[in-house]
Amino acid sequence: MLAEPARIDPRVCRTRQMLFQAFRSLLAEKSFDSIKVLDIAKRSTLNRATFYDHFPDKFALLEAMIRERISASIAARTQHSSTGCEEALRQIILAACDFLAEVSSACQKHQRQFEPLVESQMKAVMYKTLLPALRDHGMKNPELRATMLTWAIAGAALHWSRQKKTSAEAFANAVLPMAHPLLE
Repeated sequence: MLAEPARIDPRVCRTRQMLFQAFRSLLAEKSFDSIKVLDIAKRSTLNRATFYDHFPDKFALLEAMIRERISASIAARTQHSSTGCEEALRQIILAACDFLAEVSSACQKHQRQFEPLVESQMKAVMYKTLLPALRDHGMKNPELRATMLTWAIAGAALHWSRQKKTSAEAFANAVLPMAHPLLE
């Protein structure tokens, strides 16, 4: 159901990973507002020019980190999901849960501050994942369906992550019957 991701030069991946790791470690020590690009560059053992070759500022770095994590969660959950649309959708719901659980455990002190950014990036990645699949299956109004699915899943998953009253599996089982009609 889902498209293959594009290949990126391994050197670019390594540099981005060094910047991501440096930024994560700095976030564990101090507030987002007090972190400077120079701090990130020093911690990553790269120079500022290299930082700016990849990102215009620390906000873009944060967005890229969030996009990469949600993309990785979706890819991990859907790579073996060839059993149909319903199962692929279930795996995307579970990927949203995986991602939000990871965010809440990694960024406790920044969670509220980053929640709008997390939500918007999660929606963008899910939309980008779902739209080609909906088009490939010849569905009417694929853009609207992809929008409705991503907003429904993201909103429900954020509610689940705040409540944590059920397991991710139970949550996915509850959401799937409500989301699946958008695929029909």
